[in-house]
Amino acid sequence: MSHDIVGVGEAMLRIWVPAGERLEDAATYRVSVAGAEANVAMAAARMGARTAWLSALPDSPLGRRAAREIASHGVDVSRVRWTGEARMGTYYVELSVPPRPITVVYDRAGSAASLMGPADIDWDVVESARLVHISGITPALSPSCRDLSFEVVRRAAAAGALVALDVNFRRMLWSAGECRDVVAELGRGAGLVIATAEDARDVFGIDGPPEHVVDGLRDLTGAPRVVVTLGSAGAHWRGPEGRGAAAGYEDAGAVDRIGAGDAFAAGVLLGLLEDDLEGGVRRGLAMAALKLGIHGDQLTVTPAEVERLIAGHEREVSR
Repeated sequence: MSHDIVGVGEAMLRIWVPAGERLEDAATYRVSVAGAEANVAMAAARMGARTAWLSALPDSPLGRRAAREIASHGVDVSRVRWTGEARMGTYYVELSVPPRPITVVYDRAGSAASLMGPADIDWDVVESARLVHISGITPALSPSCRDLSFEVVRRAAAAGALVALDVNFRRMLWSAGECRDVVAELGRGAGLVIATAEDARDVFGIDGPPEHVVDGLRDLTGAPRVVVTLGSAGAHWRGPEGRGAAAGYEDAGAVDRIGAGDAFAAGVLLGLLEDDLEGGVRRGLAMAALKLGIHGDQLTVTPAEVERLIAGHEREVSR
């Protein structure tokens, strides 16, 4: 079976405490599953797309927990590689409200996913997909994952699949210079590049009006479509069909900001599959706004909820 969207990347267990609690003092912790490409696959599956996620997991209770949770959203995890020789990556989150930032502590070195290389992927899944999604996190995990990322883009593009690349810079994994060089090269095989305005500035040194940032990223990567997000201010895009901007949604206070960018990316990819980049951006903004009100990395809403928000029919209290 071919899939609409195939994501390639790492999943981790997220161990976290609600806003107002400290990791060092908490008596109990909540556990959920996270990972950029997996988050995108889950959100898109909930919107009706046929999605698959390719990765490696330890053959352990923790690995099985991750696979089961991802699959519960409708994602095909049947091609995940299982290993008994590596661990499950984790990360710890201390939610907060401004001006105090959210704190994230990673414990992912030596994870099963970080040990992946080109030999660990079932390439028929990649080459038969309509769209393949990868983020800048995957090549940052290890040299073998970097080789894997280039092979994913090369094979997907050669097979005629759309390739979507989300910059997703993580300074705890690599330097801005390393990210710039790798993402710029990966972007040459991509049909779409997504970046935050912050990443465009910090990684590529491109700043200024959003239109200038979009054009700078397009020139740097050669990708025919570029989308730049501006937080609650919305997003700008440029593609073969033209360019434009869409307003965001009022951010009156987020329950959990982590994963909103992945929800946005999922909406954009769905639009790309329909040859409607503008519609995808608008859907992505609505999906990201809804994610801000949900704990965990995953967007757990229905298509009807997204459509109501886009139409402006959502009420402050639904009853």
